[in-house]
Amino acid sequence: MVIMKNDTAIETNFKLSNTLVLIMAIACGVTVANLYYIQPLLSEIARAFNVNEVNIGFVAMLTQTGYAVGMFFLLPLADIKEKRLMIVILLICAACSLMLMGSSFNIKIVSIAAFAVGFTSVVPQLVVPLSAELADSKVRGKIIGTVFSGLLIGILLSRTFSGIIGQHFGWRVVYFIAAIMMLILAVIIRIAVPICKPTSKLKYSELIKSIGGIVKTQPVLREAAFNGAMMFAAFSILWTSLTFLLESHYHMGAEVAGLFGLVGITGALASPAVGRLADKKSPKFTIGIAIIITIIAYIFFLFFGFKIWGLIIGVILLDLGVQSCLVSNQARIQALDGMARNRINTVFMVSYFVGGAFGSLFSSYSYMHFGWSGVCILGLITQIVAITGYKFSKTK
Repeated sequence: MVIMKNDTAIETNFKLSNTLVLIMAIACGVTVANLYYIQPLLSEIARAFNVNEVNIGFVAMLTQTGYAVGMFFLLPLADIKEKRLMIVILLICAACSLMLMGSSFNIKIVSIAAFAVGFTSVVPQLVVPLSAELADSKVRGKIIGTVFSGLLIGILLSRTFSGIIGQHFGWRVVYFIAAIMMLILAVIIRIAVPICKPTSKLKYSELIKSIGGIVKTQPVLREAAFNGAMMFAAFSILWTSLTFLLESHYHMGAEVAGLFGLVGITGALASPAVGRLADKKSPKFTIGIAIIITIIAYIFFLFFGFKIWGLIIGVILLDLGVQSCLVSNQARIQALDGMARNRINTVFMVSYFVGGAFGSLFSSYSYMHFGWSGVCILGLITQIVAITGYKFSKTK
């Protein structure tokens, strides 16, 4: 038997406990990590298949492109299908994709596997809207912030994990371990998460068609999608080229590149506080602050990027800015329409990761042709565009 609560159908004996919120946060972190294992390993994979920075940057872009495509075609299904079953199936598919990545024997297979890893790792974007649906509206920002802490820490620790494991055991082992973690997580989700019935009776084709109408009628969503794309482009620009800088200028390998992920945890831990501030003031207020912080981060990268302390300060500021903007945007869009929450999240996150994909591609190109200064200027351009859109926006 199910009942309706906050626009979603759930089991009558369900209660949103702190334990379940923690499980959701861990699920987001462990799954989203699949997208970022590759970044500290780019140099090693490039050497393994004898390709240059632009080619391996294209592979990193394919992972994020696969994620964007997966979100567009898979996330709307959560409005018409049972969510827990969807999550479990996707985790199993992600495990298969990770195994293919670890078993790849040429750059073409790596490219196919990278896209598949992204396509099947959309679980966090099912979990975040679910946490918003189950949370009371008065604490929705806080709950989203807590779940996003797990997601963001997963993004950052993924680089540390893959850097250390890749340095000592080889890049393939990273993906085999990740595949095992997906299977373990599938079992945990099956046991811990309640049955969540569909909220819509539309056909799949009708769902996809309705996305255009949602974009047209939701100016807040359009703004969030735009500045979210610019912010994640800035994020990907730094993390795609950082490993090249560390190797060429500092003569440091994948392990050190991965350890920089630990530096950014400071920003991730601030996510619940950002969520509370968004609840108290307004999400748009925190978005403006986030853009300014990200601009300052890239100023540090530009002028002090050839000093370790400059990189450290810049990474802390960048992660804080990007993550604050993400949490604030989620708080805005999750309050728009409870019956179309997954489709709204689809629009936002597809835009977000398209921005990240182009950030990865142009970052490797900029580093190859213009060096570190070109990378920093590219990052600043994204934020100039973001703050211009923010300044002239008429939404609240």
